[in-house]
Amino acid sequence: MQHRRVGQATAAGKTGHRYAALALAMSALLSGCGDVKVNNPFSTAPPPQEDLPTITDRFNQLFGRQAAAVDTSSPDGTEIDCPVVKIRAGASTYAVAPPGKQPVASELNFQATITRTARECRRTNNMITARIGIQGRVIVGPAGAPATVEVPLRAAVVQAGVHERVISTQVYRTTVALTEEGGTFSVVGEDLSFAMAANQTSDSFVFYVGFDPQAVTPAAPKSSRRK
Repeated sequence: MQHRRVGQATAAGKTGHRYAALALAMSALLSGCGDVKVNNPFSTAPPPQEDLPTITDRFNQLFGRQAAAVDTSSPDGTEIDCPVVKIRAGASTYAVAPPGKQPVASELNFQATITRTARECRRTNNMITARIGIQGRVIVGPAGAPATVEVPLRAAVVQAGVHERVISTQVYRTTVALTEEGGTFSVVGEDLSFAMAANQTSDSFVFYVGFDPQAVTPAAPKSSRRK
């Protein structure tokens, strides 16, 4: 009997220590430690502010989950054909060097590349209105780059075939803030439209995207002063 009481007392002592440890932990959480946040499911306080969405988040919102909620069907209920997006050969990178230099090796200021594309189409009668998404990154070269750079892009609707024919084209410019690691960009063009006849399908067209160095914003002319 005495051994049983001693065992009960020992168990009670361990239980008491566990409760004491739990009480101390709860006290530490509630004592005002600024770095500790407790998620109370019964709280009526507004949730903590979430981090600002990244470029990838915004791109996914435009052409990911939200795109599934957009009605992309034609008036007769059939799904709209949307041409594929291809990166134009020779326009997949945009490299810049100091004036008079070639953008290679140690002379490179920065280089931009396209990493992801997306598209979405809407149809009104025989007219297709497309949204083209272009995402990419910029790396800083050995010659160094300014804090911000302009990246010129072009998107085009091309009728496929033996002899391709450009139907519509648009230029998009975006400014990229750079760090030592480089930067990223995301562009969505919403002003590409073209006619698709009833007997045509998406295979009859291609969306081409790429960099267009000729589309860089012209530098402002320097004012000349007479002495």
